[in-house]
Amino acid sequence: STLARWVGESSHLLEPLVEVLRRYVMNTDKLHGDDTPLPVIAPGNGRTKTGRFWTYVRDGRPAGDIAPPAVWFTYSPDRKGEHPQRHLASFRGILQADAYSGFNKLYEDGSIQEAPCMAHIRRKFYDLMEAYRSPIATEAVERIAPLYAIEKEIRGRSPDERRDVRNARARPQIESMRNWLEASLAKLPHKSETAAAIHYALARWNALVRY
Repeated sequence: STLARWVGESSHLLEPLVEVLRRYVMNTDKLHGDDTPLPVIAPGNGRTKTGRFWTYVRDGRPAGDIAPPAVWFTYSPDRKGEHPQRHLASFRGILQADAYSGFNKLYEDGSIQEAPCMAHIRRKFYDLMEAYRSPIATEAVERIAPLYAIEKEIRGRSPDERRDVRNARARPQIESMRNWLEASLAKLPHKSETAAAIHYALARWNALVRY
């Protein structure tokens, strides 16, 4: 096709364009990072191996930012922590990401602050609720729902207004939730799946409430 021919003839331009995109995405004070497994043909043996597709998203629209959102994709042949550490070497700000241990080194000197996703915490309780009808997991999901409702309501408002609403309405709920999780944990077998979900949440609590 004409497009494919242009890309082939202009391939020397692609790397600078990608670099411009990367710099734009990193030039923000809040970034979302994630990765996903990617099957890749292993040269020489006809089989596949697992690479990683890394995604970094800049999108300030929920906080009223009018800067265009953008995403930078990049690839690595494995999931070693050295990859996000290299990708984010110039970034300074808040990184919203999952609990992958490869991100941990990024938080050590305080130049990057962790903001874990509530969705990952909720998912563990939701799975237990669906699989076992766990009363504790069900209540955890029900306690998280109003926090999502608040975020939906204030989406697109200014950062100051969002912070004020969160402090007035979300903070009491999330503090109550922590007390309830700790009390529930004391009633559970140490190695139960529900206890593991609670430990997962509490281990990230200080970073979780950063929002």
